[in-house]
Amino acid sequence: MLESIVNWDIAASLYINSFNSPASDAFWLFMTNKWVWAPMYLALAGLLIWKIGWKRGLIMILATILCITCIDQFCNLIKDTVCRLRPCNDPDVIAQGLHILSPAHPNYPYGFFSGHASNAIGFAVCMIFSFRYYALEHPDKKWIWHTGNIILVTWAILVGLSRVFVAKHFLGDVLVGFLVGTLIACCICALANWVIRKYIKA
Repeated sequence: MLESIVNWDIAASLYINSFNSPASDAFWLFMTNKWVWAPMYLALAGLLIWKIGWKRGLIMILATILCITCIDQFCNLIKDTVCRLRPCNDPDVIAQGLHILSPAHPNYPYGFFSGHASNAIGFAVCMIFSFRYYALEHPDKKWIWHTGNIILVTWAILVGLSRVFVAKHFLGDVLVGFLVGTLIACCICALANWVIRKYIKA
């Protein structure tokens, strides 16, 4: 059964990866570049402190940093334990016509599960939990929170899919990354929410 899942994963990843053009290649390379999103992270951090107060905002920012740190460490542990080659490092997958946009890095040969996908969805979940305080205190503006949630989740999904298009990860790596990132973020945000309820007054 495991072999069937792996074969399906490879086939699905190659199918997705086959949809490429100069324009789409540029888009996916942009989406997968974690540094281009630094201004967005800073802007959301500032907006968070402005909208929910500096105490709650600071706690949620620290919770987000803790979330990303935990995801990174767990991701690296699993990668070194499972030792599944990235598509761009797998000669058999390359021979099947893999379109490679991001070349292999000899120091990071393994790809299960995707750190980009887990970090992106983890960040999105943390922001959703964080801005929920504003939505609860301003029911008439809940639509802004819902719209922001859709944008954040869509962004995270695109970041995850970009890893398949640039040939750094299989689809399964990305899907597991989404699951792990969501679970870790929910746990840490629940802890942060407990701290805020117990020690911080609105």
